[in-house]
Amino acid sequence: MPITTWRNPTPVVTHLSNRPYPRRVEITGEPGATRREVGSHENLRASRSWWDLDADNYQAEHGDFLGEVDFVWCPERLREADANLLGDVRGKRILELGCGAAAAGRWLMTQGAKVISLDLSGGMLRHAKDQNLSSGVPLTLVQADAANLPFGTEQFDIVCTAFGAVPFIEDSARVMREVHRVLKPGGRWVFSVTHPMRWIFLDDPTEHGLVAVHSYFDRRPYVEYDETGAATYVEHHRTLGDRLRELIAAGFTLVDLVEPEWPPGHDQTWGQWSPLRGRLFPGTAIFCSVKS
Repeated sequence: MPITTWRNPTPVVTHLSNRPYPRRVEITGEPGATRREVGSHENLRASRSWWDLDADNYQAEHGDFLGEVDFVWCPERLREADANLLGDVRGKRILELGCGAAAAGRWLMTQGAKVISLDLSGGMLRHAKDQNLSSGVPLTLVQADAANLPFGTEQFDIVCTAFGAVPFIEDSARVMREVHRVLKPGGRWVFSVTHPMRWIFLDDPTEHGLVAVHSYFDRRPYVEYDETGAATYVEHHRTLGDRLRELIAAGFTLVDLVEPEWPPGHDQTWGQWSPLRGRLFPGTAIFCSVKS
């Protein structure tokens, strides 16, 4: 299945971790991390380059957990087959944003949906294309921008993403408006992100990550940079209230906010997610909304 490429330059990536950062970082000719504002072009370069370069490592580390044909919402291992957050998908036209290797899109196809899976990163879509072949599920893949969706109005019944797109675009409110535009009336928009409260902690799955050290209200993005000071990775924090206001302003009605609990017997650590932290506070927030 060929990949359709659209020349839209806003980062759309899939990632399952907000990272630790020092309280102060000076640009001294060495790579590092900080909290600072970034422009859209710098954000674009960093996100697209990061995921193109990291695609192989990401898939090698997390591919078994995500599977080739499965819809896993989060590191807590909540599956759409069990949660049914999208409802009955048979015959529905679905757009998956920030798809990565697109295991979720392929699973939705096996449930009778008509699916397009979209990502900015050619590196991640290369894995999606390979898994289309190995799984025998011919999912349509599009390389494009979640903030400038290359589709007409009211084209989809459902739009969804598991940790894709939303945290990696500086104007996430625009993503909400674009999703609203392409959804049919009454259409469903469901997305998972790192739970906003996790941003007050270090990205540490051990007991050292249980102490609050950062302000929940610091909305400056987390930025990793190279020796020249140029951003190489960018992720954005929004509070729960921010997310709700973005949805409402775009014309959505929130119908559920899911905070998955850590399931018994799940002993796998994924970045900052671990059984220790998962038993104490949520790591993921899943926003379920409908187009008003």
